[in-house]
Amino acid sequence: MSITQPLSSITARTCLAVLSLVLSVFTAPARAEICAVDDSGKNVCLDQPAKRIAALSPGATELIYAAGAGHQVVAVVSYSDYPPEARQVPSVGSHTRLDLERLVSLAPDLAIGWSTGNPGEQLTKLDALGIPVFMIEPRSVEGVSSAIERLATLAGSEAEGHAAAQGFRDGMAGLAAQYADAAPVTTFYQVWDEPLMTVNDDHLIGEVIALCGGRNVFGKLGRLVPRIGTEAVLAADPEAIVAGGMGEENRDWLDAWKRYPELQAVERDNLFFVPPSLIQRPTPRLLEGSRIFCEKLDEARSRR
Repeated sequence: MSITQPLSSITARTCLAVLSLVLSVFTAPARAEICAVDDSGKNVCLDQPAKRIAALSPGATELIYAAGAGHQVVAVVSYSDYPPEARQVPSVGSHTRLDLERLVSLAPDLAIGWSTGNPGEQLTKLDALGIPVFMIEPRSVEGVSSAIERLATLAGSEAEGHAAAQGFRDGMAGLAAQYADAAPVTTFYQVWDEPLMTVNDDHLIGEVIALCGGRNVFGKLGRLVPRIGTEAVLAADPEAIVAGGMGEENRDWLDAWKRYPELQAVERDNLFFVPPSLIQRPTPRLLEGSRIFCEKLDEARSRR
């Protein structure tokens, strides 16, 4: 009896082994991409969680820290002052003019862009250089929470990010419930002084005004941040004027309205200041700013 197997048997077994190997290659689970849809509607995908993140606006900086990925931030822009540790991160210019050479030298694997703030041509260059750009610009309370969650997905910090997002949701919902039956207060919110600018009802600050029981006297204007004239404010005669000023403690804009004693807001001393970083940045600190805003409108109610 020969110990040599028939050639046909060896060939068949070899073919089966090769076929099995080929099938295992094609059926083995591929490493899944990490994807999230940004606020421009683009699906941004990464091969692995971002390890070196560039936050290209102060708001983006706050959001990525809130998402639990602050230790992965390698670049910020000017005025990225919160949280305090962000001040130690290298700056790559301002949100309106980036130092692309310095930014690229820091080798980010993800950039967080601001839709209406960063120069479009510079973001296009980053994308062409192979640096994924995730665009954000939350325009609602839910948009803030969603941005935190999506950034956490891309950074691999889902547990912390989702907890922060839910905490913000719950806090804003509680505030909305507290003021659901509050008597309306006609309100003018001043974004800027020269030119004089405000917000409409579609703006995030417009949502805060409504949440606090305010009625935005310029809420029906077509633009998110419309320019208006002093005469329009005098004609609207708001019961309360709220401003952010040019700094965290600067109330000069409010003092200027005292030239018009015929205004209800001036007559009743309803000229209120809310630190701009708490109300004008779409970040979790908006909850603190909203509480202050609601308290100011309560003061206006008490003076009727």
